[in-house]
Amino acid sequence: MNRFTVNKFIAGLANFLSTIFSPLLMPTYGVFLVLWVSVLCLLPYGTRVSVLLVCMGITCIIPLIFLSVMRHFKLVSDLHVEVREQRFIPFVFVAVCYIAAAYYLFYCHSPRWFYMFMVGSAVTVLVMALINLKWKISAHMAGFGGIIGLVYQIHVQGLSGFDLFWLLCVLVLMAGLLGSARLVLKRHDMWQVLSGVVVGFLCVSLTMRFLG
Repeated sequence: MNRFTVNKFIAGLANFLSTIFSPLLMPTYGVFLVLWVSVLCLLPYGTRVSVLLVCMGITCIIPLIFLSVMRHFKLVSDLHVEVREQRFIPFVFVAVCYIAAAYYLFYCHSPRWFYMFMVGSAVTVLVMALINLKWKISAHMAGFGGIIGLVYQIHVQGLSGFDLFWLLCVLVLMAGLLGSARLVLKRHDMWQVLSGVVVGFLCVSLTMRFLG
């Protein structure tokens, strides 16, 4: 393969990783992990699927519809909200959706640590909203950092259905790949990528640890 073909392949892979690990999908992935790798994996399959779909609707579908409306009225330039100055309102709306999801999980009598994952995700988005007033931070990496924080807390608190050490290793590796993808696409610089994953990890992990 010539250099152009290699560069095109790398760019395509970076776009693919950025799409499948979109910030809007991170809470859904988190709920899936909770329901399939924690002690909650013992719940009936139908119950787990229902909770997963409702959380996906609240944290992904509704924000996506909101962003589509904002784009229609030209309040954001694209659904990824790459422009820093356009991010505050979408971030606040997404945080409200995460709080709604946390209330839903509370209403379903979920364990406190479970719905605190959603609260931690909301805290992450609000922190990013404030940071983005002055400096762009990677929402992709913050979302993935939150997933790592979630699995880490499930692991260290003894809430897992099986040993999660290797899953944590895989997640850290995937975070590196996603961060590299954001750099390849020139969406962020190294500090924005690193700060994103740190903010996501700390907000989710500390919320689950001290409030869960």
